[in-house]
Amino acid sequence: MDCKPLLDAIRDNIRQVIVGKDRVIDHLLISLLCSGHVLIEDMPGLGKTTLVSALAASLGCSFRRIQFTPDVLPSDITGFTMFNLKTGEQELHPGSIMHQIVLADEINRTSPKTQSALLEVMQENQVTIDGKTYPAPAPFMVLATQNPVEMAGTYPLPEAQLDRFFMRISMGYPTHGEELEILHNHRSRQKAVKLQAVATAEDVLHMQQGLDEILCAPPVLDYVVSIVEATRSLGEVLLGVSPRGSIALMQAAKGCALLEGRRYVLPDDVQRMAAPVLCHRMVLRTRAGMQRQTPETVLDAVLRAVPVPSAR
Repeated sequence: MDCKPLLDAIRDNIRQVIVGKDRVIDHLLISLLCSGHVLIEDMPGLGKTTLVSALAASLGCSFRRIQFTPDVLPSDITGFTMFNLKTGEQELHPGSIMHQIVLADEINRTSPKTQSALLEVMQENQVTIDGKTYPAPAPFMVLATQNPVEMAGTYPLPEAQLDRFFMRISMGYPTHGEELEILHNHRSRQKAVKLQAVATAEDVLHMQQGLDEILCAPPVLDYVVSIVEATRSLGEVLLGVSPRGSIALMQAAKGCALLEGRRYVLPDDVQRMAAPVLCHRMVLRTRAGMQRQTPETVLDAVLRAVPVPSAR
């Protein structure tokens, strides 16, 4: 199956409401192809919710936004069973997570107990309610947001949960020209553009299956492992990237190739995906922060140091 025309149609559809964020859109599509979840970390008002809503509308998938607050309970996320006095049977009341595209808005504002309720469904695509296991809908994708600056009243995500996110990305401020276009689009109070679906859930599942057909040659696999190993041996890194991270980087590189219409992975694909896939999986030592080093700067140094495989 040639996925590129369909992926281009989805990208163009999202562009009707999102201005100048092609890189972010590509990252979301690659994560979707890899059945991965995304953490969007950025300031309020940059279009995170609009982006996720546009993705769900373009795919014709069910969508639910969960606004996380300290009083949200795990059962609100996963669901619960209730005894029906009329029928004499237990009835299942599915939680908010039982949708194909889920926006977990301000995920770091809810308690760790509620955050952990997401772990099973994000990793296993299933939820357990009163001892019974229920599969999540397919396709299934969680897109969580958090404000990286405001820390009052928040519960930072533990490393175990951060590792469940396939990518961490940021929207970033628009350029001068992009913001002018945004203002032009909002000059009147007319109803916002209502996107029509250009793909179906079945199309998404077929594209995800097409990922298995992408060739990742042994030298490229060795390149992925070398990058990951380098993050574990640096003095400024307390926790390097886990094997789950190396799998994610390989899958993301394959997704990048599929998005570009290729059947094979290039080292450029690995380099392009390294930052969004690996940076949130690295924990730096305190002295690295004092020296104003970040996971991004450390990873840049790694990519410069690790030899790139060449074509034979």
